[in-house]
Amino acid sequence: MQHRYRMGFAGAILSALALMPAPAAAVPPCEKRPCPSSWLSLSPGDRKAVFAFAEDYKDFMGPARTEMATVRESLDLARKAGFREWSPGAKLTPGSRWYKNNRDRSLVMFVVGSQPMAQGFRIAASHIDSPRLDLKARPLYEKQDFALFQTNTHGNLLNYQWTNIPLALIGRISRKDGTSIDISVGLKPDEPVFMIAGLSPHVDADLRNRTNRDVIAAEELDPIVGSMPKGANEGPFAQVADYLRQTYAVSIDDLVSAELALVPANPPRDVGFDRAMMTMYGQDDRLGAYASLRAMIDLDRPRITSVLLLADNEETGNNNNTGAASDALVNLLGELLYAEIGDGYRAPHLSRALERTKVLSTDVNDAINPTWPSAWEEGNAPRVGEGVNIKVYGQGNNATSEYAAWVRRILDDAGIHWQTATYKVGRASGGTLGGALSRRDMDVIDIGAPVMSIHNSQDLSSKVDLWSLYNANRAFFAAP
Repeated sequence: MQHRYRMGFAGAILSALALMPAPAAAVPPCEKRPCPSSWLSLSPGDRKAVFAFAEDYKDFMGPARTEMATVRESLDLARKAGFREWSPGAKLTPGSRWYKNNRDRSLVMFVVGSQPMAQGFRIAASHIDSPRLDLKARPLYEKQDFALFQTNTHGNLLNYQWTNIPLALIGRISRKDGTSIDISVGLKPDEPVFMIAGLSPHVDADLRNRTNRDVIAAEELDPIVGSMPKGANEGPFAQVADYLRQTYAVSIDDLVSAELALVPANPPRDVGFDRAMMTMYGQDDRLGAYASLRAMIDLDRPRITSVLLLADNEETGNNNNTGAASDALVNLLGELLYAEIGDGYRAPHLSRALERTKVLSTDVNDAINPTWPSAWEEGNAPRVGEGVNIKVYGQGNNATSEYAAWVRRILDDAGIHWQTATYKVGRASGGTLGGALSRRDMDVIDIGAPVMSIHNSQDLSSKVDLWSLYNANRAFFAAP
């Protein structure tokens, strides 16, 4: 797949930045922190590719605000790249490209390799859910002459950041008759948005003694969805209920069987005069998902069958039948082995293939912040612009030393900048898909890209780190 180089996407200044001279020599592995910036090793052509790749990423992230929307956008790219829907009985030939859509909330794509699948797989895994507000089953209520939605949290939020920002409502409502309707309100400039109204400093005395996480309680994260009364004897509750019925042909009871999320409505934007960084909602971990997705799309005919897993519900523990802890992926791998081996297939074929499988569990890491660097132990803190993170958690959560060395080798051989990421002892935590996959006896390592302000309503990433993570996935799929 050819990259689309867009010379006019941000005017003359961006074109000039993308073509600025830069050293072409590769920078050797970094032995002393801080490491040289990845920008310094880019040729002019590479720099142009980095900026173009980032524009494609922003185009993807604009509509991809939830897991269902991300699956939809990913499938659009996959089908255009020649991937076909997998069904048992399909003929697997080297280089053939397939996908399996798991309930519109998780997605597996794979390219068949020339080596027998019984020898194992290469799997790149990312999650596509992000912290957000979900609507409760009976969300609509009226208070102080406003119609509001009751919400619940999905993942770990900084609650105070969700007040007084424009929110979009995205998701699906399913009716008893078996039909469903997809909803998206607030992403287009001419659409209304929703907002959780915070207090002004004139009247917030009762909140001033609350601590950071409790300035706004989770039960207070209820957005305004209407304020116009329906009539003299009916308030905005009735007005909103009528609007839903007339616009979407759904009743209040239909919201019980709905998956509706409130997410920040702001579009992706560049950051800084140099436009080297980007800010947008949901880069944890749709940044990793996009890097892996593009590497899968650009894969031709691998030696080892290569698989992409985009999973749901990592932010809540990899649960449900669309999360990484479900049997959905392993069941599919068993189907593929059966398609290859035929009636001689037995359970040990799968267990042995899993034992020989290598996995990149890709997720972002919280990058060091220039205002509060003391939150990190700087010698092992990931830094924006310095490349892919190899996560070294300690406490029994690391990849084996042999597998970590193998990953280091393929990154170094491909000239990809990498760094390590370890939190301060006892001061922070995080999780990925890695634990769920390693329990199935696969070799798993956590890698990612440094991103600032993850789990905030907007987070910040570097275009060159996105590019490095994309190339790390490509090197992983191609490695012997």
